[in-house]
Amino acid sequence: RWLQDALDGLRGPDGLREVPRPRDLRAELRPYQRVGVRWLALLQRLGLGACLADDMGLGKTLQVLALLLARRERPDGTAPERRAALLVVPASLIANWKAEIDRFAPSLRVAVAHPSMAEKPMEEMTAEDAAGADLVITTYGFVHRLPWVAQAQWPLVVLDEAQAIKNPGTRQTRAVKALEARSRIALTGTPVENRLGDLWSLFDFLNPGLLGSARAFTSFVKQLGERPGGYAPLRELTRPYILRRLKTDRQIIADLPEKTEVRAYCGLTELQAVLYQQSVRHLAETLERVAGIERRGAILASLMRLKQICNHPSHWLKDGAWAPGSSGKFARLRELAEVVADKQEKALVFTQFREMAEPLARFLEGVFGRPGLVMHGSTPVRERRELVEAFQDDASAPFFVLSLKVGGTGLNLTAASHVIHFDRWWNPAVEDQATDRAFRIGQERNVLVHKFVCRGTVEERIDAMIAEKQRLARQVLAARGGAILTELSDAELLRVVALDLKSALEM
Repeated sequence: RWLQDALDGLRGPDGLREVPRPRDLRAELRPYQRVGVRWLALLQRLGLGACLADDMGLGKTLQVLALLLARRERPDGTAPERRAALLVVPASLIANWKAEIDRFAPSLRVAVAHPSMAEKPMEEMTAEDAAGADLVITTYGFVHRLPWVAQAQWPLVVLDEAQAIKNPGTRQTRAVKALEARSRIALTGTPVENRLGDLWSLFDFLNPGLLGSARAFTSFVKQLGERPGGYAPLRELTRPYILRRLKTDRQIIADLPEKTEVRAYCGLTELQAVLYQQSVRHLAETLERVAGIERRGAILASLMRLKQICNHPSHWLKDGAWAPGSSGKFARLRELAEVVADKQEKALVFTQFREMAEPLARFLEGVFGRPGLVMHGSTPVRERRELVEAFQDDASAPFFVLSLKVGGTGLNLTAASHVIHFDRWWNPAVEDQATDRAFRIGQERNVLVHKFVCRGTVEERIDAMIAEKQRLARQVLAARGGAILTELSDAELLRVVALDLKSALEM
């Protein structure tokens, strides 16, 4: 009977028996969150790896905190867990987790193994410094630098933003997978960002061996892609270990406002068009004399140059001029910002490039008539939480410019009702993560998402590829997106990047 109950719980978490809410949890869990906690507890008891893949903003952090409290309190009458769990996060989210713990689970004893919050130098920190803690928090970058973390036997290891281990060959991924743990949890709204190899790497951490070797999995996926049933067998194989709920499902959450995504098409100025055409000619000449890895490097460098030119000529020229009239995107941004300012609303502006953040902030300050906030990779970790709180609480901060890598995950920025992707990461999962800084629980207004696309350029053509990748992602967690640009033939590549001058200048 116990085996039947376990299988039923894995196949249908909604039917799991209710358990008392942890006494020290200072929050009321929504029904789907209670299901999530029960499901996590079941897989933990069974020693299985669990991927909580709820949409961004549905409260994955809160569900884990409830689980951690339940481990200590054990309302089912079993012996409480005395050993600390390990939480691995991006450095930018340490303060966010600390704030959530202080708010919802202040009785949890926490030890932070990271220079931004540790009480002593990292090289002097030992396991004794974490003795008595319920939870040890460290970062992906520090797992391999702290021998006592790598050598400990953890009852539970939790990864937040677990897509950080999607590349199995990196040092940080290998270090995380080498951790000794009885059970493992991965938190991610994007189990697959680009290809099904991301899913394999995630499961290689959660349940090693379930999806075979990387080579066997690649062969398996290829065969599935050629069958009429598609990826259904893979869905069935992984379904017991992945729990995913969507914000758009009204059965899950009925009180979240609407999210509307629109393309904000931009033209090019004459200067941008000239620089763009010069760059395409330079790429064509380069392709005639390079091959192999040198060809790949030349293509990536050219794509980066084209993106910079679409942003602003000064982004590529590095002349420091940043004249607003020289960029079609700046003109479009002014139009949007004026509307946001008239409505006395707030906006998040995401850019892939750190060097774009300050020029965008100066430009927007002129439009809004008052300064906003800026956060990028050079912003000290200690200051990031203060910036988030200032944006949320200070009505005088009308906009927040963020580099996508730093501001795209984990932050709660529901004071904004507009999200502007000034330049595109060309990865739908990463863009959705950034959008969900505003579109999450706590948001009371409809959210309007503006995705900038320069007409007649590589941006417009890759936007079509992104749409195709999203359709594939909905099938199982995406398999084969559009052809990787570096693998296209020279002729195909040049067609993708070619400038349609009429479309680009008619805006």
